[in-house]
This record gives sequence, structure tokens and C-alpha cells, in this order.
Amino acid sequence: MAARMPTLVPPMLAGLGALPTGPGWGYEFKWDGVRAVAYVARGLRLLSRNDRDVTRAYPELGELTDLLGGRRAVLDGEIVALDAGGRPSFSALQRRMHVRAPAAALVASTPVRYYVFDLLHLDGRDTTALPYTERRAALEELGLSGETVETPPYWTGEAGRDLATAAAELGLEGVVAKQLRSAYEPGRRGAAWVKVPLNDTVEVIVGGWKPGSGRRAGAIGSLLLGMYDEHDRLHYIGQVGTGFTQAVLRDLAGRLEPLTRPDPPFAEVPREHARHAVWVAPVLVGDVTFRSWTPDRRLRHPSWKGLRSDRDPAEIRLRR
Repeated sequence: MAARMPTLVPPMLAGLGALPTGPGWGYEFKWDGVRAVAYVARGLRLLSRNDRDVTRAYPELGELTDLLGGRRAVLDGEIVALDAGGRPSFSALQRRMHVRAPAAALVASTPVRYYVFDLLHLDGRDTTALPYTERRAALEELGLSGETVETPPYWTGEAGRDLATAAAELGLEGVVAKQLRSAYEPGRRGAAWVKVPLNDTVEVIVGGWKPGSGRRAGAIGSLLLGMYDEHDRLHYIGQVGTGFTQAVLRDLAGRLEPLTRPDPPFAEVPREHARHAVWVAPVLVGDVTFRSWTPDRRLRHPSWKGLRSDRDPAEIRLRR
């Protein structure tokens, strides 16, 4: 009996860990973009990781409907924007990911691609219970390759270390390892998928900012960051003052101004960090890269990557 086309399949998530090796694993590049599940049936519907409809934001991905030629499918993948060297660039994607209905000029100047890496439903058949290898084989048979859509390959055997080396040489984020016999577990972060980033990146909540000085006088000097702890308190994890362009600083100022509040959202903030701070409601989520954690759970040498509209602040948790 054919299964009804699902309206919502929460994406399966990968846990953070060391690179697993052995015959039971497959390896994919980790793409620096925005996760999206695509529902194709007489048209396209794209939902972000937090189930927001982002279809209108990426009109060029309507090509998926044509490539499937009338077949009905639910696909998992990553929306990316490429830099001049052809590498996925989260910085470039920033110009698109916060625009609900982009003008044709923006679509032309900052095109995106959809890298498909999993098949969750096909023509009335739920494929999530199939092993990873069978889902990938069925996905590759669809031949989803066009101007805006691509199905990147995966590798098995002893390819994990070589792929991690290649990712570093290509300037990519890292590698994702997946157990070859594993099913797709919607909404779960299980042990079957392991992400192995080359650089430490963490999602953070913006809880305030401090004015700049010198060339940054009159603008944002740094952002004050936090993550929720096990008691649902917003734990202060430090401030970031690098990685911003002037355009990013102007955009952040516009977003933060209406969020101003009189008191800090953090459970505790060191006095020297709170001095001259402007506090905001903790609703904006961003990515930062950093070197390591300090013993008191602060970020060492963080650098700003960009805002994430596909994350809920309640998801941003401090891991001990």
C-alpha cells in the first residue's frame, strides 16, 4: 500500500565526534550552508531545519520539480552559495538567507545550489527505514543534476582520512560519517551520523553588544554571546569582535536596535564585560569559529561567521 506524501519530516542530525573508521561507514563532505528538506509534488516546498517555509527565498531551486519529471519525493540536502573559487561560502549565503523574496538581481548576483544527500520518500514509498546505502542508490538513480541541483558522491572503505585531508585542502568545513546500514531517524541526533569539522564552529545566542572605538566608533564593537545551560539559564560565553564587514555591522545594528532591553539576559556577566553594554532580547542566533574553550566555559579567540535564521535559540545548548 502506498504511503501518503508526508507534510513534515524533521531532518536527522549528526553528533559531533572523532572520525570513525572501518568497513561499516560512508563519508560525505560537510557543506557550509543551510539545511533544507525539499517536498516535491506538483511543485516545490522547502522547509528549513526549524520547519520554516523558505521556498520563496530560493526561487531558482524550483528546477527540482523539472528534474524529477512528475515524480513525488522528499529530499534532504544543504542550500549553499559558492565563492569565486567554487567553494561553499557561508559569508556569501548571508546575502540570501535573510531575504524572504529576493529580487531577480540578487538571485543573479548570489545564486545558490541545492546539494542533495538523502532520499526520504519516493512515489508513495517511505524510504526512511531503508539502510543508508539503499537510500543513496535510489537517490543516485534519480539523476538529480542541473544548474542549481547536484547530488554529491559519498565514499566508503578507508576513504575517511583521505576525504578529511581533501576537505582541508579545498577549504571545506569537514566530513560527515554515516553508518552504511543505518536508517534515517527523523528529528533525532543519533550515533549513526557523526560530523567531523576541521575548525571548531559553535552556534551562539546574541544577548547584547558593546560600542566600538577608533574606526568602529559609533558602530558595534563586539557582540556578547551566550548559550543555555542544563537549568535553562543563559550562560555568558564571551564576546566576539572580529569577522565583521561594514555591511554586516550595519545589518546587525538594524536588527539589534528594536530588541534593546534594560537588563542583561545572561544569568551572570563579569563586571568588566558588562561595562557600557547594550542589552538585547536573546532571539538572534549566529555562528562563530573559535580556537578552544577556557576552563570557565568561555570562547577563546572567537570570530563571527554570520546569523542563522534556521535555528531556534532554545536549541543552543552549552555542552559540558
